Amino acid sequence: MSDTATTRAQQVFQLKSASVSMTALELYYFDNDEFEDTLRNKISQAPGFFRDIPLIISLEKYEGLDSELDFFKIIGACRRNNIHVIGVRGGNDDQRRLARGASLALMPGSGQRDRGHEAEAETIPAPAAPEPQAVKEAPATKVISHPVRSGQQIHAPEGDLVILAPVQAGAEVLAAGNIHVYGPLRGRALAGIHGAESARIFCQSLEAELVSIAGHYKISEDLQNSGWKSAVQIQLRDDLLVVAPLDKA
Repeated sequence: MSDTATTRAQQVFQLKSASVSMTALELYYFDNDEFEDTLRNKISQAPGFFRDIPLIISLEKYEGLDSELDFFKIIGACRRNNIHVIGVRGGNDDQRRLARGASLALMPGSGQRDRGHEAEAETIPAPAAPEPQAVKEAPATKVISHPVRSGQQIHAPEGDLVILAPVQAGAEVLAAGNIHVYGPLRGRALAGIHGAESARIFCQSLEAELVSIAGHYKISEDLQNSGWKSAVQIQLRDDLLVVAPLDKA
Protein backbone atom coordinates (compact mmCIF):
# COMPACT_ATOMS: atom_id res chain seq x y z
CA MET A 1 0.00 0.00 0.00
CA SER A 2 1.46 3.39 -1.01
CA ASP A 3 2.09 6.26 1.42
CA THR A 4 -0.52 8.33 -0.43
CA ALA A 5 -3.17 5.63 -0.01
CA THR A 6 -2.23 5.26 3.67
CA THR A 7 -2.92 8.93 4.34
CA ARG A 8 -6.33 8.69 2.66
CA ALA A 9 -7.54 5.63 4.59
CA GLN A 10 -6.29 4.72 8.06
CA GLN A 11 -8.33 1.49 8.20
CA VAL A 12 -9.42 -1.12 5.70
CA PHE A 13 -13.18 -0.79 6.29
CA GLN A 14 -15.93 0.33 8.64
CA LEU A 15 -19.04 -1.53 9.72
CA LYS A 16 -22.28 0.44 9.52
CA SER A 17 -25.91 -0.48 9.97
CA ALA A 18 -27.87 -0.94 6.74
CA SER A 19 -31.49 -1.53 5.83
CA VAL A 20 -31.90 -3.92 2.91
CA SER A 21 -35.16 -4.95 1.28
CA MET A 22 -35.51 -8.74 1.30
CA THR A 23 -38.16 -11.27 0.35
CA ALA A 24 -39.09 -14.16 2.65
CA LEU A 25 -40.01 -17.59 1.30
CA GLU A 26 -42.39 -19.20 3.80
CA LEU A 27 -41.62 -22.91 3.60
CA TYR A 28 -44.32 -25.43 4.62
CA TYR A 29 -42.58 -28.65 3.53
CA PHE A 30 -39.73 -29.50 1.16
CA ASP A 31 -39.71 -31.70 -1.92
CA ASN A 32 -36.90 -30.86 -4.31
CA ASP A 33 -38.83 -31.25 -7.60
CA GLU A 34 -41.99 -29.54 -6.31
CA PHE A 35 -39.92 -26.73 -4.82
CA GLU A 36 -38.13 -25.86 -8.05
CA ASP A 37 -41.26 -26.21 -10.21
CA THR A 38 -43.18 -23.87 -7.88
CA LEU A 39 -40.26 -21.44 -7.79
CA ARG A 40 -40.07 -21.27 -11.59
CA ASN A 41 -43.81 -20.71 -11.82
CA LYS A 42 -43.63 -17.79 -9.36
CA ILE A 43 -40.68 -16.26 -11.21
CA SER A 44 -42.46 -16.52 -14.56
CA GLN A 45 -45.22 -14.26 -13.20
CA ALA A 46 -42.80 -11.37 -12.56
CA PRO A 47 -39.28 -12.20 -13.78
CA GLY A 48 -37.88 -8.71 -13.32
CA PHE A 49 -39.02 -8.57 -9.70
CA PHE A 50 -37.26 -11.79 -8.67
CA ARG A 51 -33.97 -11.54 -10.58
CA ASP A 52 -30.95 -11.38 -8.24
CA ILE A 53 -33.02 -10.74 -5.10
CA PRO A 54 -31.74 -11.75 -1.63
CA LEU A 55 -34.02 -14.35 -0.06
CA ILE A 56 -34.76 -15.43 3.51
CA ILE A 57 -36.17 -18.93 4.12
CA SER A 58 -38.82 -18.63 6.84
CA LEU A 59 -39.28 -21.83 8.88
CA GLU A 60 -41.92 -20.45 11.24
CA LYS A 61 -44.69 -22.46 9.53
CA TYR A 62 -42.61 -25.45 8.42
CA GLU A 63 -44.51 -28.72 9.01
CA GLY A 64 -42.30 -31.19 7.14
CA LEU A 65 -39.74 -33.57 8.59
CA ASP A 66 -36.37 -32.15 9.58
CA SER A 67 -34.75 -35.04 7.70
CA GLU A 68 -36.34 -33.76 4.46
CA LEU A 69 -35.01 -30.24 4.90
CA ASP A 70 -32.01 -29.98 2.54
CA PHE A 71 -30.69 -26.42 2.45
CA PHE A 72 -28.04 -27.28 -0.13
CA LYS A 73 -30.78 -28.31 -2.59
CA ILE A 74 -32.81 -25.20 -1.74
CA ILE A 75 -29.77 -22.97 -2.33
CA GLY A 76 -28.98 -24.78 -5.60
CA ALA A 77 -32.53 -24.45 -6.94
CA CYS A 78 -32.60 -20.75 -6.10
CA ARG A 79 -29.19 -20.07 -7.65
CA ARG A 80 -30.23 -21.77 -10.88
CA ASN A 81 -33.03 -19.22 -11.00
CA ASN A 82 -30.86 -16.19 -10.10
CA ILE A 83 -32.10 -15.92 -6.50
CA HIS A 84 -29.65 -15.72 -3.59
CA VAL A 85 -30.52 -17.42 -0.29
CA ILE A 86 -28.75 -15.59 2.52
CA GLY A 87 -30.32 -16.93 5.70
CA VAL A 88 -33.17 -18.58 7.59
CA ARG A 89 -35.72 -17.11 9.98
CA GLY A 90 -37.13 -19.06 12.91
CA GLY A 91 -36.91 -22.85 13.10
CA ASN A 92 -36.02 -25.27 15.88
CA ASP A 93 -32.51 -26.10 17.05
CA ASP A 94 -32.05 -28.99 14.58
CA GLN A 95 -33.27 -26.93 11.62
CA ARG A 96 -31.01 -24.02 12.53
CA ARG A 97 -28.05 -26.38 12.90
CA LEU A 98 -28.71 -27.64 9.36
CA ALA A 99 -28.89 -24.04 8.12
CA ARG A 100 -25.61 -23.20 9.85
CA GLY A 101 -24.02 -26.21 8.16
CA ALA A 102 -25.04 -24.70 4.82
CA SER A 103 -23.34 -21.40 5.79
CA LEU A 104 -26.64 -19.51 6.05
CA ALA A 105 -27.23 -16.62 8.43
CA LEU A 106 -29.57 -17.32 11.36
CA MET A 107 -32.32 -14.84 12.17
CA PRO A 108 -34.81 -15.00 15.04
CA GLY A 109 -38.44 -15.65 14.21
CA SER A 110 -41.46 -13.78 15.53
CA GLY A 111 -41.25 -13.54 19.31
CA GLN A 112 -37.88 -15.30 19.26
CA ARG A 113 -34.77 -13.54 20.49
CA ASP A 114 -31.33 -14.16 19.06
CA ARG A 115 -29.67 -16.32 21.73
CA GLY A 116 -26.21 -14.95 21.07
CA HIS A 117 -27.40 -11.39 21.58
CA GLU A 118 -29.42 -12.40 24.63
CA ALA A 119 -26.39 -14.00 26.28
CA GLU A 120 -24.26 -11.00 25.45
CA ALA A 121 -26.84 -8.64 26.94
CA GLU A 122 -26.79 -10.57 30.22
CA THR A 123 -23.11 -9.81 30.72
CA ILE A 124 -23.51 -6.05 30.32
CA PRO A 125 -24.42 -4.23 33.55
CA ALA A 126 -27.35 -1.84 33.42
CA PRO A 127 -26.43 1.86 33.52
CA ALA A 128 -26.79 3.64 36.85
CA ALA A 129 -29.28 6.08 35.37
CA PRO A 130 -31.05 6.37 32.02
CA GLU A 131 -29.32 8.65 29.58
CA PRO A 132 -31.38 11.31 27.82
CA GLN A 133 -32.68 10.22 24.45
CA ALA A 134 -32.46 12.46 21.44
CA VAL A 135 -35.81 13.15 19.80
CA LYS A 136 -35.97 11.18 16.56
CA GLU A 137 -37.45 13.11 13.68
CA ALA A 138 -40.05 11.47 11.47
CA PRO A 139 -38.61 10.26 8.16
CA ALA A 140 -38.93 12.86 5.44
CA THR A 141 -41.36 12.28 2.57
CA LYS A 142 -39.71 12.14 -0.84
CA VAL A 143 -41.62 14.09 -3.50
CA ILE A 144 -41.06 13.54 -7.24
CA SER A 145 -42.71 16.02 -9.61
CA HIS A 146 -41.63 14.56 -12.97
CA PRO A 147 -42.78 11.36 -14.74
CA VAL A 148 -40.91 8.20 -13.77
CA ARG A 149 -39.88 6.72 -17.11
CA SER A 150 -39.21 3.13 -18.19
CA GLY A 151 -35.96 1.81 -16.73
CA GLN A 152 -35.89 4.37 -13.90
CA GLN A 153 -36.03 3.45 -10.22
CA ILE A 154 -37.10 5.90 -7.50
CA HIS A 155 -36.27 4.85 -3.93
CA ALA A 156 -37.45 6.33 -0.63
CA PRO A 157 -35.48 4.19 1.87
CA GLU A 158 -36.87 5.75 5.06
CA GLY A 159 -40.24 7.46 4.56
CA ASP A 160 -43.15 7.86 2.14
CA LEU A 161 -42.86 8.46 -1.58
CA VAL A 162 -45.14 10.94 -3.38
CA ILE A 163 -45.08 11.10 -7.19
CA LEU A 164 -46.97 13.97 -8.81
CA ALA A 165 -46.84 12.42 -12.29
CA PRO A 166 -47.28 9.06 -14.06
CA VAL A 167 -45.12 6.00 -13.37
CA GLN A 168 -44.54 4.48 -16.79
CA ALA A 169 -44.36 0.77 -17.67
CA GLY A 170 -40.88 -0.58 -16.93
CA ALA A 171 -40.27 1.90 -14.10
CA GLU A 172 -40.00 0.94 -10.44
CA VAL A 173 -40.83 2.94 -7.30
CA LEU A 174 -39.98 1.74 -3.79
CA ALA A 175 -40.60 3.16 -0.33
CA ALA A 176 -40.19 2.18 3.29
CA GLY A 177 -43.61 3.72 3.93
CA ASN A 178 -46.57 4.58 1.71
CA ILE A 179 -46.52 5.30 -2.02
CA HIS A 180 -48.80 7.98 -3.52
CA VAL A 181 -48.99 8.27 -7.33
CA TYR A 182 -51.02 11.26 -8.56
CA GLY A 183 -51.33 9.82 -12.06
CA PRO A 184 -51.42 6.41 -13.76
CA LEU A 185 -49.35 3.71 -12.10
CA ARG A 186 -48.15 1.51 -14.98
CA GLY A 187 -44.83 0.22 -13.65
CA ARG A 188 -43.96 -1.55 -10.41
CA ALA A 189 -44.67 -0.13 -6.94
CA LEU A 190 -43.23 -1.68 -3.77
CA ALA A 191 -44.28 -0.15 -0.44
CA GLY A 192 -43.21 -1.21 3.06
CA ILE A 193 -39.95 -2.59 1.68
CA HIS A 194 -38.48 -3.05 5.18
CA GLY A 195 -41.50 -5.04 6.35
CA ALA A 196 -44.01 -2.32 7.34
CA GLU A 197 -47.30 -4.17 6.84
CA SER A 198 -49.30 -0.99 7.53
CA ALA A 199 -47.90 0.67 4.39
CA ARG A 200 -50.31 1.43 1.53
CA ILE A 201 -50.21 2.28 -2.16
CA PHE A 202 -52.47 5.02 -3.55
CA CYS A 203 -52.84 5.83 -7.24
CA GLN A 204 -55.19 7.71 -9.56
CA SER A 205 -55.26 4.93 -12.17
CA LEU A 206 -54.22 1.35 -11.41
CA GLU A 207 -52.44 -0.08 -14.46
CA ALA A 208 -49.48 -1.61 -12.65
CA GLU A 209 -47.19 -4.43 -13.75
CA LEU A 210 -46.72 -5.37 -10.09
CA VAL A 211 -47.61 -4.00 -6.66
CA SER A 212 -46.10 -5.18 -3.39
CA ILE A 213 -46.51 -4.38 0.31
CA ALA A 214 -44.06 -5.85 2.84
CA GLY A 215 -43.09 -8.57 0.38
CA HIS A 216 -46.66 -9.61 -0.54
CA TYR A 217 -47.26 -8.93 -4.22
CA LYS A 218 -49.76 -9.08 -7.07
CA ILE A 219 -49.04 -8.86 -10.79
CA SER A 220 -51.15 -7.17 -13.45
CA GLU A 221 -53.13 -10.33 -14.27
CA ASP A 222 -54.28 -10.48 -10.64
CA LEU A 223 -55.16 -6.79 -10.55
CA GLN A 224 -57.28 -6.44 -13.69
CA ASN A 225 -60.43 -7.60 -11.92
CA SER A 226 -59.90 -5.20 -8.99
CA GLY A 227 -60.20 -1.49 -9.71
CA TRP A 228 -58.24 -1.61 -12.96
CA LYS A 229 -57.73 1.85 -14.50
CA SER A 230 -59.46 3.56 -11.58
CA ALA A 231 -58.39 5.46 -8.45
CA VAL A 232 -57.63 2.94 -5.70
CA GLN A 233 -55.71 2.26 -2.54
CA ILE A 234 -53.96 -1.05 -1.90
CA GLN A 235 -53.34 -2.39 1.59
CA LEU A 236 -52.44 -5.61 3.35
CA ARG A 237 -55.13 -7.47 5.31
CA ASP A 238 -54.52 -10.93 6.78
CA ASP A 239 -51.51 -11.47 4.49
CA LEU A 240 -53.58 -10.62 1.40
CA LEU A 241 -53.35 -7.51 -0.79
CA VAL A 242 -56.74 -5.79 -0.94
CA VAL A 243 -57.62 -3.21 -3.62
CA ALA A 244 -60.38 -0.71 -2.76
CA PRO A 245 -61.74 2.38 -4.56
CA LEU A 246 -60.44 5.60 -3.04
CA ASP A 247 -63.98 6.93 -2.52
CA LYS A 248 -64.81 3.85 -0.41
CA ALA A 249 -61.52 3.45 1.42
